[in-house]
Amino acid sequence: MNPLPPTDDIDLALLDALQDDLPVTSRPWQGIADRLGIPEEEAIVRLNRLTAAGIIRGISPVLESRPLGLHAATLVALRVGEDRIEEVAGIISTYPSVSHNFRRDHEYNLWFTIAAPDPEGLRKILDDILHRAGIRATDALNLPTRKKIKIDVRFAFLPVHPSERYDGPD
Repeated sequence: MNPLPPTDDIDLALLDALQDDLPVTSRPWQGIADRLGIPEEEAIVRLNRLTAAGIIRGISPVLESRPLGLHAATLVALRVGEDRIEEVAGIISTYPSVSHNFRRDHEYNLWFTIAAPDPEGLRKILDDILHRAGIRATDALNLPTRKKIKIDVRFAFLPVHPSERYDGPD
């Protein structure tokens, strides 16, 4: 990661804008630039600079799975030998139902999520993964979603006008 570049109000406004709806057009950066009152090329240069500095790690959609027919989800933790981490992670990543697959410094060192139409579908996918990877069920924690809570976290990059601040209950 490069040293943090100096930022100005336009960078901060750009970071704010990225947390809102991106225009679904062939030139989304033009739409963002228009909102900020800058040329599209400047927006792209700033995005690249903020990305190179590690301030922006990625830009991606946040999808709601239920309208897509995925009504069941689980987080799975596996205990995998260090010499097999890459192999097992590779097997897991071949499944389109897996949305995250990451290593942790823990006894259960490989974690991933699965989404499926129903709990039976989840079970079949997990059983298949364990079978293909040669992992015993006793080396897996299956932590199904009981209640889905979505939190819309936004970071305020621009100063808030005092009249818009919330200082707690009166």
